[in-house]
Amino acid sequence: MRFCSVLIASFLILGPARGKDRPNVLLLCIDDLRPELNCYGVDYIHSPHIDRVAATGRVFRRHYVQAPTCGASRYALLTGKYGPGDNDALFKRITDVSSPTAPEWFRNHGYITVSVGKVSHHPGGLGGPDWDDEALVEMPNAWVRSVMPVGKWQHPRGAMHGLANGEIRGNATEMDVFQVEEGYDDIYPDGLITDAALQELNELAAASDTEPFFLAVGIIRPHLPFGAPAKYMEPYQGVKLPPIPHPEKPVGNTTWHKSGEFMKYNRWDQDPNEDEDFADEVRRHYAACVTYADAQAGRILSRLEELGLSDNTIVVLWGDHGWHLGEHAVWGKHTLFEESLHSPLIIRSPGMKKPGTPTEAMVESVDIFPTLCDLAGIKAPDFAHGTSLKKQLEDPAAKGKPAISYFRKGSKTIRTETHRLITSSKHVELYDHTSEEGETKNIAKENPKLVEELKAELEERMKR
Repeated sequence: MRFCSVLIASFLILGPARGKDRPNVLLLCIDDLRPELNCYGVDYIHSPHIDRVAATGRVFRRHYVQAPTCGASRYALLTGKYGPGDNDALFKRITDVSSPTAPEWFRNHGYITVSVGKVSHHPGGLGGPDWDDEALVEMPNAWVRSVMPVGKWQHPRGAMHGLANGEIRGNATEMDVFQVEEGYDDIYPDGLITDAALQELNELAAASDTEPFFLAVGIIRPHLPFGAPAKYMEPYQGVKLPPIPHPEKPVGNTTWHKSGEFMKYNRWDQDPNEDEDFADEVRRHYAACVTYADAQAGRILSRLEELGLSDNTIVVLWGDHGWHLGEHAVWGKHTLFEESLHSPLIIRSPGMKKPGTPTEAMVESVDIFPTLCDLAGIKAPDFAHGTSLKKQLEDPAAKGKPAISYFRKGSKTIRTETHRLITSSKHVELYDHTSEEGETKNIAKENPKLVEELKAELEERMKR
């Protein structure tokens, strides 16, 4: 099923682009993806296709998202701006669209812009009870086409939290938190999303000599519930996993939560915080979903190569936030700890220097929009809060900057090379990342001067 965004108003093409003169853009968004990939040094994870991009591109080892929730994080990616901290962030923006989103900006500069799957918060980019109301567009003027195949899952909302063969989440307590089923990739929604992305690539390739494209594909797994075809579980059967680091609930007032999104599913009366074997089963199923998502990315990247487009296409692979797998006794996102905010970012651009060499520069998701403009030879918007990462793409030793993140109710954080400060209306947390304790020991009371310095920098950055 295809949902096409409604063109709200006609607008002027600011600078015509010929396909051979400008690179294409392929943006791969993967939901709830921790930086636990083989190319990030986690050897038990099978991620061969993402690893291949890493070997020919630039891995950003210290990339931080703006918010530990899908909608707000994608707002920052797609607007290049800090913004609201909840999942309705892009819908709230509809009342003030004076600053174009990245796809609209590229569309205004002559690109064909297409989205497939979960790119904005709602897969397909529409609102309404089942996320299929074509009168409610999440990102007006952004896409020439916005595609969301739903198959047996009936509608985008069903696909978002779907399990095998069309199972839709109703009462979450009656839906298993993880599942493995025999079958092809299309027994889960991401198989259909990838099929649609391949078809879009075929169509875009036919016009790419005269019109460059900006194709964004959103893969839903490893988002809850953790379901993947059985073949993706095979590498993890019986594998001994490393211990969960700092698995205890933190002491004092923090952004800790009870893992409500995870715990509401059917867990067969088991709690991963109390049952180590069950915790490992959850982690294996998450890993299987990562490998399934990796395979979908691989299919798309292979088609790009088959069509002869790789040498003229910027590829960005981005995780919309991290995910706790038992660290701090949390199973999920929605904290301002490292595990929620640290996510993968890999960029491959035509003719880049030192491909395969990672960078330790600290960067943010808001940096991606101006980076794409810089790489495509398009004027970057002056309203973007991020800065281009072209210097890190040219020199992996180039420095970055502290990363800003935030969440609901005014909670916010700044991550420097050595520390993380978290502030809210009720408390302040300071953690030393040069110490073994890391984010398990709040040292705010012992370091009032550093707290005030970081608070001042955080407030100044958030004024933008």
